[in-house]
Amino acid sequence: MASVEPIRPAPREPVALHSRAMDNLRFIRETMERARPFTAVPGWGGCVMGVTALAAAFVASRQPTAERWLIVWLMEGMLAIGIGAMAMKMKSEAAGEPLFSAPARRFVLSFAPPLLAGALLGGVLYRSNLAAAIPGTWLLLYGTGVVTGGAFSVRVVPVMGLCFMAIGAVALILPLWAGNVALGVGFGLLHVIFGAVIARRYGG
Repeated sequence: MASVEPIRPAPREPVALHSRAMDNLRFIRETMERARPFTAVPGWGGCVMGVTALAAAFVASRQPTAERWLIVWLMEGMLAIGIGAMAMKMKSEAAGEPLFSAPARRFVLSFAPPLLAGALLGGVLYRSNLAAAIPGTWLLLYGTGVVTGGAFSVRVVPVMGLCFMAIGAVALILPLWAGNVALGVGFGLLHVIFGAVIARRYGG
């Protein structure tokens, strides 16, 4: 004799109410985290970076060869990266936010590629005896990184990036000694000015 099959499938067990609520809360929290701007851009750290860049511009201007000039600025670049990373870490900890949050990852992924491109192009330009084009290239690409990364940060950051790009555009047509001055104005004065603005409006 054939077995009798039910016409309607057996109802599934209902999802527990607390599980559904936890899923909704997790979704809301992740959405809010993705929408939150990256506020750990260093203010006072940017000022320190600016001071070291001004010192580097002075030291670089006294070098007898383009090679030694380039070494000074490469050392300054590594120092500035260290200062910026430490300042971001301290600011994130002071705000009680994780350093590698979703906004921070978006900022870094947008900011880092132009910097890497600038480092590579600097070497190519030097080997091609086009050292005078290095300051403008560095300033333009650094400004590009600040603009693209700043799209996920506070409003003043992209403005700072546009200022870097403007100085870089001018520096492209300048001789090396004037390009060195442009590097001092950009990496030095702009970092000090905008660092102070960021520190006052958004904390250190």
